Amino acid sequence: MAANPLQQLAGQGQSIWLDYISRDLLTGGELERMIAEDNVTGMTSNPTIFQKAIAEGTQYDDQIRELLAAGVDDPEEIFMGLAVTDIQRAADILRPVHDRTKGADGYVSLEVPPEAAHSTERSVTYAKEFNKRVDRPNVMVKIPATTEGVPAIQSALTAGVNINVTLIFALESYDNVINAYINAFKARQEEGRSLDVHSVASFFVSRVDTAVDKLIEEKLAADPGNATLEDLLGKAAIANAVLAYEKFESYFRGPEFAPLAEAGGPVQRPLWASTSAKNPKYRDVVYAEALVGPDTVDTMPPSTITAFRDHGIVDGNTVNRDYAGAKRVMEQLAEVGIDMEKVTADLLDAGVTSFADSYDELIRGIAEKVDAMRGGYGSRQYLDLATSTDAVLGALHTDAPREVARRVWDRDPDLWKTGDAAHAKIIENRLGWLDVIDTMRGELPRLIGLTAEVQQAGFRNCVLLGMGGSSLCPEVLRTSFGSAAGQPELHVLDTTDPATIAELTERLDPRTTMFIVASKSGTTLETLSHLAHFWQWLTTAGVLNAGQHFICITDPGSALAGTAAERKFRHVFENLADIGGRYSALSYFGLVPAAIIGIDVEAFLDRADRMRLQSHPGTPADLSPGLALGTVLGLLKRSGRDKVTILAPPRIAAFSLWAEQLIAESTGKEGKGLIPIGDEPIGQPGVYGDDRILTVLRLRDDHPEFDAEVGALRSAGIPQITMQLDDLLDLAAEFFAWEFATAVAGAALEIDPFDEPNVQESKDNTKRVLEQYVKSGTFTDESATASDDGIAVFGAPGRGDIDGTLTEFLSAVRPGDYVALMAYVTPNAENEAALQRLRVAIRDEHRVATTLGFGPRFLHSTGQLHKGGPGTGLYIQITADDAVDVPIPDQPFTFSILKQAQAEGDLQSLRDHARRVIRLHIGGDLAVGLSRLTDSVIHAATGAR
Repeated sequence: MAANPLQQLAGQGQSIWLDYISRDLLTGGELERMIAEDNVTGMTSNPTIFQKAIAEGTQYDDQIRELLAAGVDDPEEIFMGLAVTDIQRAADILRPVHDRTKGADGYVSLEVPPEAAHSTERSVTYAKEFNKRVDRPNVMVKIPATTEGVPAIQSALTAGVNINVTLIFALESYDNVINAYINAFKARQEEGRSLDVHSVASFFVSRVDTAVDKLIEEKLAADPGNATLEDLLGKAAIANAVLAYEKFESYFRGPEFAPLAEAGGPVQRPLWASTSAKNPKYRDVVYAEALVGPDTVDTMPPSTITAFRDHGIVDGNTVNRDYAGAKRVMEQLAEVGIDMEKVTADLLDAGVTSFADSYDELIRGIAEKVDAMRGGYGSRQYLDLATSTDAVLGALHTDAPREVARRVWDRDPDLWKTGDAAHAKIIENRLGWLDVIDTMRGELPRLIGLTAEVQQAGFRNCVLLGMGGSSLCPEVLRTSFGSAAGQPELHVLDTTDPATIAELTERLDPRTTMFIVASKSGTTLETLSHLAHFWQWLTTAGVLNAGQHFICITDPGSALAGTAAERKFRHVFENLADIGGRYSALSYFGLVPAAIIGIDVEAFLDRADRMRLQSHPGTPADLSPGLALGTVLGLLKRSGRDKVTILAPPRIAAFSLWAEQLIAESTGKEGKGLIPIGDEPIGQPGVYGDDRILTVLRLRDDHPEFDAEVGALRSAGIPQITMQLDDLLDLAAEFFAWEFATAVAGAALEIDPFDEPNVQESKDNTKRVLEQYVKSGTFTDESATASDDGIAVFGAPGRGDIDGTLTEFLSAVRPGDYVALMAYVTPNAENEAALQRLRVAIRDEHRVATTLGFGPRFLHSTGQLHKGGPGTGLYIQITADDAVDVPIPDQPFTFSILKQAQAEGDLQSLRDHARRVIRLHIGGDLAVGLSRLTDSVIHAATGAR
């Protein structure tokens, strides 16, 4: 049988390498057939080829799952795992060719990542790493012929790595590549090392015609019928390649390389890349036919191989047939104004960019597969940022967000505070939340056992005693999940309000009630006061072994841990010390209450872990919910949108208060900060200022009213970030995503998101006020500036009545401000409803964001923002006479006195920071007073009488 045209090329000294790779090709016998029948003696790959093979099909999915199970979760590392497997298989199939040709052929090429194209050091590192990982003698690493790539090529060859030099367009660049090759071999010869290292120089062909023909067509448009221009169409690429071959012969057939050749050094063969005709007017095998010659390689895609086999013409050595004619083409191009130096430089830049785009698309395709395998968190976050959408998406698609993610995972304190040793010490001791999920997985037997233990012990109620970060996650779990059948009902006590404490105590049965005492420091005054109260309550009720009714969560070695050991608590859970309270949702502080109410803590951790893995730096930013959220918050903050409004359907509404605490305490400092708006009723679009960004949590359950209200705001052009939760367990994922987002946003604000420098102020003021009270029996005497109907105003010049005073105070609202209601009253449903009516009236009249916090709980959350954040707040403190009081055992003050001291200490701290603040005190009946106060403020806000 006569040799087909592909086989005839071998007789002319030319090898054919397949410009394609796929797993089917390697496992189905097709590559072996092409080797046997089509003269294929090598193979090249690039990101575009892998993108089509990996991302667009399912043949790689099983290995992706295996890599994920083995802990390989970075999409780039996954790609490398897939690529190395394919390259190794291909190399093994081609190994007989390599052995038969004594190393001249049988190679498979793998390209360094595009981000290394302009870094000599990274290119060399990747080349060595890839060579080691593939671990085959017939692998070549592709390095582009950029300015930085050329020295990398020389270094890698000197180190013994086979190199496929890619993206050569310019003859001058080819000179540099050849010299780098020869210098590398000279260095190896001088060092007495083997010269059995191989390289090809990939000279790109058809792209040159594509670029030059476009310029010629533009000139023809201005000069139709110009015969010289018309004759030059389709000539530049072949002429450029022919002159490259002339250089090859002058170097490698000449005296300079002769000593290396005599010592066994192989020539660096020219490889014709991009030989498929892009212009349909040209013969589809025109480039392959014109560039046949000894010691050359032609990389052909499958379509060109098929075409050449069918109708390719092998007419001897065509590449060196007419050097003079090629030079004349180049002269003519210059004469008509075609600058080939610029053309080839532009092609190199475009080639690097094209490969980078293909690589990014490849990595994104893998990331999307990984996301889907993990539950699709990345695809369930939607950005609808109105006029900012394109700019933000553009920013998310740069390397900057992923670099931030990398530095978060590297625990680099300079990400937040460059060169600040004091902050570095704090930061380094506050990043345990990044890995706490792994630690908690190790504690699953204990946590799962706790679920059964409390049920079997007969507990019907469980009271969590904690403040801020210790209480808000359990509050989310309590209100969202409720308690499973047979598990205790959870109550969260995070107030010093005596009526609340008395009412809860009255409802409980000491024999069937247990307590979780939660304090990171172990010194939280409110929590220790709660403990003293309920310990005395149990012992007074005659409960034996009272300690068996208590569980403690605290840092190792805290005073509270000592108390727990002394009193023989049922359990002491010592949390990781390097986790701040507000970042502790996925530690014991969240998981112990979760276990007690019967949440599947293993599944809960699994959801959180999926989100944690999705937050690793290899994931594209827009598929990494925490990274995307934090980046968006940082970007929109610069345009004045700093009011982060957290919206959620009623079932999970408490999440907004947890997130409010996290953001406020983390970012509100140094006169900066995001202003989180939690639990604010949804209003009509017109009441929202242009300082808002909406973060929306949606449950797949049917919430038509909530969805309609949110949809109206989206239609009005208010920027939204929406997170879709499949079910309640996805709250675990959101806990991690928001923690990560807050750390990322902190970097954008250039603050330390892990300290709380102003929280101690109110504590110190409270201590001072209490000491004064114990000594004198009274608080600071301050005269009211306005009063009527039993309500007094302190701290603001007034007109003698409530309406006038509040009107004047609220008239100071400026664009970008917010109004904070700080209510030191009983936190029950009736009072909350009245206060919500108040905040809505203020918001609607002044188009100003509002917050509402019950004291002293907010001191452990938004209180940091109030003192340390931007001076854009107007603060209304609301206090009231307590109808009941509850003593605190072993203290010279009661819960009522403690609450009053906290209110006064907080007020003093706000004044010390020159904040715009007034205090409204309700005397007499609280319900009547709150109703009157609400009406007064509504009148002041709306002008109604």
